[in-house]
Amino acid sequence: MKMTPRLVIGGGLTIFASVLFIAVILPWLTIPEKPSEIYRPRTALEEEGRKIYVNNGCMYCHTQFIRSIDWGMGALRVAESGDYVADRPNLVGTERTGPDLSQEGGEHPDDWHQAHFANPRFTRPESVMPSWTFLGPRKIEALTVYVQSLGFKEADVRTARQREWKAKAITAYEAGPDENIRWLQAQVAPGWQKVTNPYPTTAPDLERGHRIYESFCIGCHGPVGDGMGEAQPYLYPPPLNFTLLQERGVSGGILYYQIMNGITGTAMPYFKKDLESAKIWDVGNYIAEQFIGNSDAGREPRGIAIANESPASFVKQGEGR
Repeated sequence: MKMTPRLVIGGGLTIFASVLFIAVILPWLTIPEKPSEIYRPRTALEEEGRKIYVNNGCMYCHTQFIRSIDWGMGALRVAESGDYVADRPNLVGTERTGPDLSQEGGEHPDDWHQAHFANPRFTRPESVMPSWTFLGPRKIEALTVYVQSLGFKEADVRTARQREWKAKAITAYEAGPDENIRWLQAQVAPGWQKVTNPYPTTAPDLERGHRIYESFCIGCHGPVGDGMGEAQPYLYPPPLNFTLLQERGVSGGILYYQIMNGITGTAMPYFKKDLESAKIWDVGNYIAEQFIGNSDAGREPRGIAIANESPASFVKQGEGR
């Protein structure tokens, strides 16, 4: 076949038209316009926040689309086409430099977002997200309201729960340190309150706990654990001052439970999707040793068969734990 300009141009246009039809037009024609069960119209302030999100290119790092294969993302809900019926343009995104935001609403209280937008390193010390202080308080408020709407009706339930528990957390904090610590520890499931840390206090474990603390905790709780991290001016109630526990005590189980599950209504998020179990024990032990001065960590590793033990003796040990 002789390659003439007409053939090259015509062939290129044919290929382009085919790709356009398959990748753009056909999906658009087949997507139903029926709203999903969680959809609701956005408020005027949420729409303003969405425009700020679009204009600043937030979708280049954050998706808003969870697929059924995204189990590793810790998705609360797989996205449906009806979630996007009012989105013009659609912001599903393609890059997950940052976390997916499709169900972000209510995952954190408003003040956590205020600190996060002021400087993401305040709440996530290793974040690569830029600071958004140049937007000013009014636009940051609108952006926060938009992010808190992601998830629609399900997000509304989560944000209402955050506000309900924030009122309780503020009441406890304003009642003084003793009442605040009593209230915080009362939120821990009873079975965990007397559990001790099963991992030994060794130099490698403490070093690992230190590294985890710097990666996740230092922005709120500060380098000396006094709750005076860089995020503190934005948060109320403020982060817990661990040194207050020196005379009051705390079990490894309480630290583990609250690091794993967070404290609803406060800026303390859950880390069960970020850290494996052993890492949570390690950072809890670091906090106990470094800031509280009293750790109940075990001196022997548990749950691991020693090389020269027989299977029978291992089973016997396991029955006694």
